[in-house]
Amino acid sequence: MIHLLARPISLRARFVRLGTRWLIKRRSRGLSLAESREKFRAMERLIPLPPRGTETVRVDAGGVPADSITRPASLARRHVLYLHGGGYRVGSPVTYRHFTWRMADAARSRVLIIDYRLAPEHPFPAALDDALAAYRWLLRQDPKEIVVMGDSAGGGLTLALLMRLRDEGLRLPDGAVALSPWTDLALTGASLEQNAAADPMINAGDLPQAAADYLAGTDPRQPYASPLYGDPTGLPPVLIQVGGDEILRDDAVRMADKLRAANPQSELQVWPLMPHVFQAYAPVMPEARAAIAEIGGFVRRILGAGDRP
Repeated sequence: MIHLLARPISLRARFVRLGTRWLIKRRSRGLSLAESREKFRAMERLIPLPPRGTETVRVDAGGVPADSITRPASLARRHVLYLHGGGYRVGSPVTYRHFTWRMADAARSRVLIIDYRLAPEHPFPAALDDALAAYRWLLRQDPKEIVVMGDSAGGGLTLALLMRLRDEGLRLPDGAVALSPWTDLALTGASLEQNAAADPMINAGDLPQAAADYLAGTDPRQPYASPLYGDPTGLPPVLIQVGGDEILRDDAVRMADKLRAANPQSELQVWPLMPHVFQAYAPVMPEARAAIAEIGGFVRRILGAGDRP
């Protein structure tokens, strides 16, 4: 199912677009990896703590460091494995502490967000290996319901993990959610050029180096690196959300076409004028909160059991 969401953009969203263009897109252009990581570390110091009632526990998830987040509404039987974004080169659970509790509330789930190894020090398939190890650990906790979620590079990693789980004959999650997923490290999507100026957040010129750092010589069309080139047969339903003028829009749209052909329960939502991973702006933007509510609805639909204890 595809939803082209035609709704007026809020004034707050317009300010977010303007702010991300000036504070993120323009100031990040041409930064070295070391400078980008330092920028992320500085940003982490400004990220607000989760609200009261949030329990965050550091765990060893099969050899992978991770944070386990529980909210008062979290159901013991339901677990979300979250894979963060950052182009495979930056990011950590701390970067997402203002966001993962919202996903726990929306899905009424416990959330496990892993601190997977980053490129170029740990290129492909290190991130996928860590995601698989954490998922195996999660299976040993005997959850009744599992959903995998991720954003940007983590969205692509989510889809690659589904394919690897299927190929290795492991229990598949009940569903998955990918936010602005990077699914094509060969960089063939037309929106990379069409939306280069319109995208308020990402510089298209930064992606080739990020892809090269992660791939380290691997074929960019290897499905576990670029799930767009994989076979989605047998995968569970997937919800994809993406902004309409993102440079990664076509990564999402083309991937969703393949997923829906294999599983009609998969859905694509294109949100006009929204920046990359706009859901992370939930503290200030009503569209982000609405998108998170849509994620919660999707989880309830695919699980079928509703929210009964």
